[in-house]
Amino acid sequence: MEKSRYSLSMLVGAAFLMATSAIGPGFLTQTAVFTQKYLASFSAVILVTIIIDIIVQVNVWRIIVAAGKRGQEIANEVFPGLGYFVSALILIGGIAFNIGNIAGTGMSLNTIFGIDARLGAAISAIICILIFTSKEIGNAMDRFAQILGVFMVLLAIYVAFAAKPPLGEVAVRTFVPSKFEFLPMITLVGGTVGGYITFAGGHRLIEGKMKGIEAVREATKSAVLGIIVAGIMRYALFLGNLGVAVKGIEFDPVNPAATPFLTVAGVVGYKMFGLVLWSAAATSVVGCSFTTLSFIKTYFKQVEEHFSKFIIGFIVFCTLFFILVGKPVTLLIFAGAINGLILPITLGSMLLACRNPRIVGDYKHPAILIVLGVLVFILEVYGGIRSLADIKQLFK
Repeated sequence: MEKSRYSLSMLVGAAFLMATSAIGPGFLTQTAVFTQKYLASFSAVILVTIIIDIIVQVNVWRIIVAAGKRGQEIANEVFPGLGYFVSALILIGGIAFNIGNIAGTGMSLNTIFGIDARLGAAISAIICILIFTSKEIGNAMDRFAQILGVFMVLLAIYVAFAAKPPLGEVAVRTFVPSKFEFLPMITLVGGTVGGYITFAGGHRLIEGKMKGIEAVREATKSAVLGIIVAGIMRYALFLGNLGVAVKGIEFDPVNPAATPFLTVAGVVGYKMFGLVLWSAAATSVVGCSFTTLSFIKTYFKQVEEHFSKFIIGFIVFCTLFFILVGKPVTLLIFAGAINGLILPITLGSMLLACRNPRIVGDYKHPAILIVLGVLVFILEVYGGIRSLADIKQLFK
């Protein structure tokens, strides 16, 4: 009976919003670069990161839904002022990442149609803005994320099969890697569930009035589905890249993610890559804009009352920045480093809240999730410390 209270479209939409927020231009590039370096052994890194991602998302989404509050509200109740700090970090990272996502849409339309990247960015921004002019913003986001998410995955799977990767070796190296390093794992975790992405789907469920103990089970399913979608995309891209790498084909140093598409299908494949890149970037623009502003609306009544207008303004600002300044490489690197700091802070605050009756009421967070969450927290603290070095280098 309780199950019927929640729209299947909303649950699947939240999962795809999280997944497509993660699958951006950086996601495509990371996968290509790491596959070249680790070859079949990269499969082991992907598997471990998927497990970590599930632990993070299930912990965070369950606590958010049980409490019926957004992440920053919970953080403020755990420690006064912590929510403001988290919101500031996510706003800074969200702006930088969204400018990069906008840049990705421009580059993708340049790939497909040959038009100037800045014009392509403006056209893409208008398409994304139209979603937030809808009276049913939630449903519009859900459909956009689902359609383009499925489209991306299908194209990536096609390239994976066409590239003919050594599946037998992948099966072995997934569990017995010849090379396994810690930092790529941290990078992948940060890119998949770091920063604003951790809260993208959870906040969508809160916006859809899905809250309370009775909603936790459905939120868990939605969180796992989101990671599975992102994981399938990561593996499909990995296999496509691996099939090309083992043949000794050199990757384009400027745009390595395009190489498998170009190799298996020539010019048509290159255009396909443009479509995948546009889908990845555009869905990330939508997810980033929605989630970043959801952290601000708590503190400003105007933002709460005119949420969609402020999201549109956010997209316009990021687009104008890209058009006037160009691709913000330093900002993107800075945002990536910030992600290493945000995840342990946000996960840690959720874990501190998970058994606090003042925050979650009668909800009892499973002990196994707490233990696993603490282990991931320790792992991410190390990654965050490493990211501080990256931030320091930017300002030298």
